[in-house]
Amino acid sequence: MKRRPKSSYDRSYDYERPPSPKQTSPRSFFNFSLNYATLALLGGILIAGIGIGIAFNTTASFSTENVASREIIDRSAPNAELCQQYGASAIVTDMKVYVTLNPFKVFVTKPVMQPGCVLRQNNWAILEQQKLVSHQQVSECKNRMNTFGFTGSLESSSPEITCIYPNDDAGNHFVNKPGTAIPRTGPDNF
Repeated sequence: MKRRPKSSYDRSYDYERPPSPKQTSPRSFFNFSLNYATLALLGGILIAGIGIGIAFNTTASFSTENVASREIIDRSAPNAELCQQYGASAIVTDMKVYVTLNPFKVFVTKPVMQPGCVLRQNNWAILEQQKLVSHQQVSECKNRMNTFGFTGSLESSSPEITCIYPNDDAGNHFVNKPGTAIPRTGPDNF
């Protein structure tokens, strides 16, 4: 085989061609180069932003004006230790409702909120032992499948003890929502 001389028009020979403009190196993909100092600075800003966000979201005021958690309600309940052991702490709302029939209108007083406690049915003996309720009051409350709730300290001269009934019709619309996987926990038997 005879070799042909190189000519400027001969395309059979390999020529070194410059890379086409479509071929880019991985480094110039973003049209700027990132050095280690820039990456460290951006990483530090990201971590600082996450830290500041967590700090703002987790700050809670533990004052009595801001009831932000169950622990605050538990600590505010009258006879808090007794209430946690034999019942559950509660927020008690006292208000009056006036209903007129002609014309039909409903009027509501401003509610008064105060800490309270709801006792489980099997723990009513505590109230009887301290002579805060009579045996007749316990029998009447038990016959209607109700329980006792109170506001004010049991050691004080005038705790307000009331036979209350559980209103299951109201329900808790925060648990067992469709699409949530949070099971109900804790005893519900009062």
